[in-house]
Amino acid sequence: MAPKQDPNFKVVADNRKARFHYEIGETFEAGISLTGTEVKSLRTGKATIAESYCHVDRQGEAWLVNANIPEYLAGNRFNHEPKRLRKLLLKKRELAKLAQAVEREGMTIVPLKLYFNAKGRAKLTIAMGRGKKLHDKREVEKKRDWSREKGRLMRDKG
Repeated sequence: MAPKQDPNFKVVADNRKARFHYEIGETFEAGISLTGTEVKSLRTGKATIAESYCHVDRQGEAWLVNANIPEYLAGNRFNHEPKRLRKLLLKKRELAKLAQAVEREGMTIVPLKLYFNAKGRAKLTIAMGRGKKLHDKREVEKKRDWSREKGRLMRDKG
């Protein structure tokens, strides 16, 4: 097995269940408008985006909803609210594409990964996703179990 390449970014939060619950379509990289204590809290690596989602409002702005960035311990009275709305920074064309997919195609904007890039900026990878049905999830689970079992059999045999 080849060694993994060292990425130039530090992953703060990862939404691992998103790929199980949604069929992931096109992905986008978005900046996030944060306060100072939010950035310091993110650097400690305690944020969660598992229950969060994104939406585009009527003014054409994208927002991250229900993402939990805990309060910074040394922030005293200048601290932030942990689950506040956070504005996503995207280009107009990307915003229009996301809004159109949500309105016409019934898709959801799902956050996948929150990380710091090589320049030290907080970025969020978002994707357009369509919710999977229960039978689709079962099918994925069957394939995963079979491939795992197949690997065990091959290892035992040879």
